[in-house]
Amino acid sequence: MIDESLDPLISGYRRFRADRWPEAKAEYEALAADGQTPHTLIVACSDSRADPALIFDAAPGQLFVVRNVANLVPPYEPDGQLHGVSAALEFGVKVLNVSRIVVMGHAHCGGVAAMRDGAPDTVQDFVAPWIAQGTPVVRRIAEACPPGDREQATEEAVVRLSLDNLRTFPWIAGRERAGTLELTGLHFGIAEGMLRKLTGAPRFEPLS
Repeated sequence: MIDESLDPLISGYRRFRADRWPEAKAEYEALAADGQTPHTLIVACSDSRADPALIFDAAPGQLFVVRNVANLVPPYEPDGQLHGVSAALEFGVKVLNVSRIVVMGHAHCGGVAAMRDGAPDTVQDFVAPWIAQGTPVVRRIAEACPPGDREQATEEAVVRLSLDNLRTFPWIAGRERAGTLELTGLHFGIAEGMLRKLTGAPRFEPLS
């Protein structure tokens, strides 16, 4: 059992209560009373170095965040099976009425590396089947890229794949066509703290 005095989670909670809570109390009370109205749903990687709330300097209630290995969105499959990402998308779009969905990849993504090189033997139960949905695209891009561009190009390819899969959801594609829902692809550079955006260019372009 972790000694509470050495537990980084408990220490962080105590800092939150001492430093953040006094000024945020009214904000949280309003969120509790009125509910959440996030403007954006973000599909991001579970990687601890790429936290959307920090990157976008977002307040509580502004972002509805879905995180998983390699920021993957599977295709629309209403087959009665367990689909955590799809359930979050359905809730965010149909109940919360977000006006934007962002897929955010990041540099040095272990999930994308596993798509390029194969998942480690220790993660064959769940990680290997999960990332398999992106492996064909990633390996095709990797084969066509110079070695120096391979890592970022394949990470961008996974963002593109997830955006394509978002458009297989009829209630996402319909809202995008109607102009009430915007889909955006981003890539976060961990070392430089820079976001790059999917535009009409062949590669993602830096945001100023």
